[in-house]
Amino acid sequence: MNIVASLVCGLIFGAGLLISGMTQPAKVLGFLDILGRWDPTLAFVMAGALAVSAAGFALARRASAPFFAARHQWPTRKDIDRPLVVGSVLFGLGWGLVGLCPGPAVVNIASLSPRVLLFVLAMVGGMALQGWWRSRAERTQPRSGQQPALAPSDG
Repeated sequence: MNIVASLVCGLIFGAGLLISGMTQPAKVLGFLDILGRWDPTLAFVMAGALAVSAAGFALARRASAPFFAARHQWPTRKDIDRPLVVGSVLFGLGWGLVGLCPGPAVVNIASLSPRVLLFVLAMVGGMALQGWWRSRAERTQPRSGQQPALAPSDG
């Protein structure tokens, strides 16, 4: 059932991106060009999305459990760390350079545009690189409560 719910949610999200114009890089770049020929229409899309999601989150917080899971999985971290900042900067740079972010890029795969396909390949490569980097860091760092292994030169 989770797969069906995920598929329906993905289709609704993709339809929203198509209807709102978020899949059109020129429209997104026009929205981000606040010092040039600014196109404010996506601000209304974002305001509408915030209103709908705020109502959805308010309803979800009242429910004891989601429809298709045993319990809610609300984010608990409130700190800002280096991976969050670096990831946010890379996301913003990519969005500002080509007018695409991951959701609209995935929706635009159907266009078979070389530019979109290159963006998606770069995005998937970045995700794989981040996963490799994280697993490498987890392998080299001791688990909490464990002492790091002594190096031969430590005696």
